[in-house]
Amino acid sequence: MKKFIPNEYVQSIYDIDTANLKELGIRGIITDLDNTLVEWDRKDATDELLNWLEMLRNEGFEVVIVSNNNEKRVHTFAAPHGLTFIHSAKKPFSRAFRAACKLMKLKHEETVVIGDQLLTDILGGNRAGFRTILVVPVAQTDGILTKFNRQVERRVFRAMKKKGLIEWDRE
Repeated sequence: MKKFIPNEYVQSIYDIDTANLKELGIRGIITDLDNTLVEWDRKDATDELLNWLEMLRNEGFEVVIVSNNNEKRVHTFAAPHGLTFIHSAKKPFSRAFRAACKLMKLKHEETVVIGDQLLTDILGGNRAGFRTILVVPVAQTDGILTKFNRQVERRVFRAMKKKGLIEWDRE
């Protein structure tokens, strides 16, 4: 059950304390795309997101998008903004997380994983030994495969809350 518990839980990426990350020695960010950075069905980045990504770069962070989505979806989103990405990541397996670290030339202890799903982002990041941050999904709707994950996720949240492993509510 502990592999599902993130190190932090925030409302959105914009609530992440980057000064704290720096204090922890974090220099790299592995982030999910769909429902973490933008809605799962949004084709392009918002101005707010682009400003946030620019702020990260200015503060010296490396950023890699790691998504289970297909190449076309992730490339269409990331390429116009010069974002490095890994598609078809097969999260929660750790291979793509390790590849992202290699792309950034960083160690896993210098990297944080950010995502909106317990079963892919948080479980995968925790299993691979990364610091993890869970965010509330940007949209209240999901793609068909994610809908199943959300049902399982709700059960995991209830079990963790019942066991006193978390103090916050997801919904």
